[in-house]
Amino acid sequence: MTRLIHLSDLHFGKDRANLIEPLLRALSELGPDQVAISGDLTQRARRREYVSARAFIDRINAPVLCIPGNHDIPIHRPLTRFFRPFGHYRSYISRDLTPRVETEQMVMVGLNTVDRFQWQAGRLSASRLLRACNAMRGAPAHKLRVLVAHHPLEHPRGVSKKPIPGAAAALERLIGCGADLILSGHLHLWHAGEFAHRAGEELHRNAIQLHAGTSLSSRMRGEPNDFNLIDISPDAIHVARQSFDEETGRFETKETRQFSRVPDNSQS
Repeated sequence: MTRLIHLSDLHFGKDRANLIEPLLRALSELGPDQVAISGDLTQRARRREYVSARAFIDRINAPVLCIPGNHDIPIHRPLTRFFRPFGHYRSYISRDLTPRVETEQMVMVGLNTVDRFQWQAGRLSASRLLRACNAMRGAPAHKLRVLVAHHPLEHPRGVSKKPIPGAAAALERLIGCGADLILSGHLHLWHAGEFAHRAGEELHRNAIQLHAGTSLSSRMRGEPNDFNLIDISPDAIHVARQSFDEETGRFETKETRQFSRVPDNSQS
């Protein structure tokens, strides 16, 4: 079994400082094989916020794969945003904006959805999609293909924001390239389920979408601070939402979902 933890939207600079130690304690107790952070490590991409984010990551006792979010480029400094948008991110977090990790049971690929011009909406360029597809296509068939993106490729019902431009077509392509599980953030809400996408009237091979809320931010939007615990076995993916309990001061399991990895041939 592989144990993966999915954090998102830490927003250092707008973080709840009293949650840092409980979050690190939870990560240590759960003992992940890999941690993924799906963007928005900072609030305004300031140097001091990146210093805090780096210090937090360095205390995680597991390999960490990060991708940037829209808050990780400096919206308040237009010249820097246009000409050197990922300067601080590359200096403090990683020079690789599209990282890839492979273990015995999974291949995890980072997809950069941040755009310096469409700051809130994001962008899915052909070159970014091709890079992600190539990284997943080469994986052995038995390995779970996990994609990590900041912007969701499909929004749950009730969300007023529009998905990232070109999301439906990109989703079809990424699932066609083998994506099994897509991790995202941005919305500050939790969601787990299969994508509802369709191509014409035929339901194609599907994938699981898993949104994390915000793990540390004070901008909670009516949701608790949370993160995802994902246990991957050859037959199933088990997801447990770890939410912060204000009374106990701990992150605790509040919701669970299980998804089969065994193909359903009942309609064949």
